[in-house]
Amino acid sequence: MPKENRKRGRREDQKKRKRDADEGESTTKRAKKDEVESVEVGEAFQNAHDEAVDVTRPGEITFYGLLDEDEQEYFKRADEMLELNQFEDADARKLFLESVYKEADGKELKIANSQSCSRLLERLILLSSPAQLKNLFQKFNGHFLNLVQHRFASHCCEALFIHAAPVVTLELAEPQSLNTPPSSDPDAVVVSMESLFIYTLAELEEHLGFLMTDRFASHVIRVLLVVLSGAPLEKESKNKSVLQSKRKEKVGISGTEKTQDWVLEKRPVPQSFLEALEKMITLSASTSDSQNLRLLATHPLGNPTLQLLLKLELAHFGKSRAKDENSIIHKLLPDDPIAEGTESAAFINGLVYDPIGSRLLETIIESAPGKLFKSIYAEFFKERMGSLARNEIAGYVAGKILERLGKDDLEEAMRQIVDQIPSLVERNRTAIIKTLVERCTAREVDTSPIKAQIEAAYSGANGFEVTRMLKLSEDGKQNGKHDHSPEKVHASLLAQTMMAVDGALGDLVFDSLVKLSPELSVQLARDPAASRTLQAALTAQHASVIFRRKMIQQYYGHIGELALDPSASRVIDAIWEGTHGLAFIRERIAEELAENENSLRESFVGRAVWRNWRMDLYKRKRGDWVKQSRWTAGNDGFQSFPESNGESSATPPHGQQHNHSHKGGRKLSAIELARQKHATKAAESKKREAQADKNVKKERKEHMRSSKGKEKASVVAQ
Repeated sequence: MPKENRKRGRREDQKKRKRDADEGESTTKRAKKDEVESVEVGEAFQNAHDEAVDVTRPGEITFYGLLDEDEQEYFKRADEMLELNQFEDADARKLFLESVYKEADGKELKIANSQSCSRLLERLILLSSPAQLKNLFQKFNGHFLNLVQHRFASHCCEALFIHAAPVVTLELAEPQSLNTPPSSDPDAVVVSMESLFIYTLAELEEHLGFLMTDRFASHVIRVLLVVLSGAPLEKESKNKSVLQSKRKEKVGISGTEKTQDWVLEKRPVPQSFLEALEKMITLSASTSDSQNLRLLATHPLGNPTLQLLLKLELAHFGKSRAKDENSIIHKLLPDDPIAEGTESAAFINGLVYDPIGSRLLETIIESAPGKLFKSIYAEFFKERMGSLARNEIAGYVAGKILERLGKDDLEEAMRQIVDQIPSLVERNRTAIIKTLVERCTAREVDTSPIKAQIEAAYSGANGFEVTRMLKLSEDGKQNGKHDHSPEKVHASLLAQTMMAVDGALGDLVFDSLVKLSPELSVQLARDPAASRTLQAALTAQHASVIFRRKMIQQYYGHIGELALDPSASRVIDAIWEGTHGLAFIRERIAEELAENENSLRESFVGRAVWRNWRMDLYKRKRGDWVKQSRWTAGNDGFQSFPESNGESSATPPHGQQHNHSHKGGRKLSAIELARQKHATKAAESKKREAQADKNVKKERKEHMRSSKGKEKASVVAQ
């Protein structure tokens, strides 16, 4: 008897359930929710929502049958081959895909619902041509309502929508791409990808209110909204949690780009998509009154969907949308003005400290029209910024508020938050301090009060100690499970932000780093979170040459061992850029890398450092490496490395000049270097032309003189 489908790649504590195949029992019985997505919360919301609003529930999910053992074995082997991606060339892989699609013909729905084979369908989608994607879209047509609610098929729908979206843009730009060659199937219908999406929306829109809070369908609905809007969808986006579950399994293909399956750039979309998007937003708002729509704000599945709807509504249809009585933002906050005692005020106050609801409040603050934001800030937050910053949840709301404040309001908020810095440091809540530093720098607000409080909070026997900020243990022992703790990461980000500020705030970190002992500097480089601070320090715009020289010299004698460490190797890579203006130190580091060649070549991390430092050229043609290194290092006015025969500076190749940085030390961009090179060549060309003209004139004069001499000679002879 077949086993019930469980979530892929996750070990759950639930007992195995059996499916009665004879009775056609559904393959998509809901399992108990094991994180914040609890059954109790979902059912409570669903019941309250359905009683108040006429939400159309879908019928029973269709059972499409099971693959037999031979079919399962074939598709599992095909999945393994695609995952390894060990084909001779692209044509071989193309033939393999065609054979798999041929074998899967008529079984696509079974495969999508299969626990063991749905991964194969996702990988097929990653590599499919536009024609194959259209064919699969048509096979799913009429079944999307069932598929998006299924534990495994919903992932296939997400992948299909994401990879079909660029095809819509392609057809929009090149309508002739629709003219596909005639098919061998006489019943084949040529249809645009745009039409396939519109058909899908027509199938889902009747049940949109239910799907928004469904455990699996809600993720598909969010992806579909992004596709319709033309907004970018990036795997590493800070809003990833709005679109994907944190537990989503990564399905990829070896040898391809790591982000291939979840990257979708911003792109133009047809007008029908924008009309469909507006319809979905209007439908979402019209099916609920203010009270029931607010229930979504604290629902673990409804909240991310509501965030996305609200953001797209204000981004695509203008800030004036807030005045529309049927808009989402107006239904959430209908009172004008919003004052204490109103329903809108109670709603906002209820979201501030709610772990789920506060995320919607962040979206409102970030996307609301200026007038609405100023009203909310003045009424609820202006006098409370200090207390908000102290709270673990409300601190993120305070960060979003800081990003929208003008200079005067920011100065007032800064004075309130500065007083809380000691307690914030004690509680390891440095994210709000980082945001405050960034905004004060952007708005040109004096950061000296922040500097004084941070210096006092992290003060030790030697004044400000960066090791205390980065939580680097003085005994040198590393506790592996704390290396990537959020507290250490946020502290490292704060230090990096401080170094980006020109002046006393950044000098706190620079001065403390340069005072470290060699042992602590090596420990700093090896720490996964703290090493990021060191990388930023070596490449910072405001880092002086003296600081970089002293900092890099701390690692003399340790370069080989650090190049083999996963974290410290990135510091060695940063030293290449950190030796700008210090070519003799760059050569000193390269010499030490060369001494450890064998160990570096035996390590994956070491080989990366060897390649980034161009050490093969150093070993084969050291003179060329030195010449290129000194030119890229901008070593004007610095003493050369002792083994370089006393040459103070190398001649740039092809007559290029050394001055590829401004007097302030800023490194020129590639286009500026190209312009400089072009100007140099133009000047040399003009110089050569002038010299050529001068030579021609000189030859003419000599010729005229010789001609006159011959004439005089002939006259005398006569």
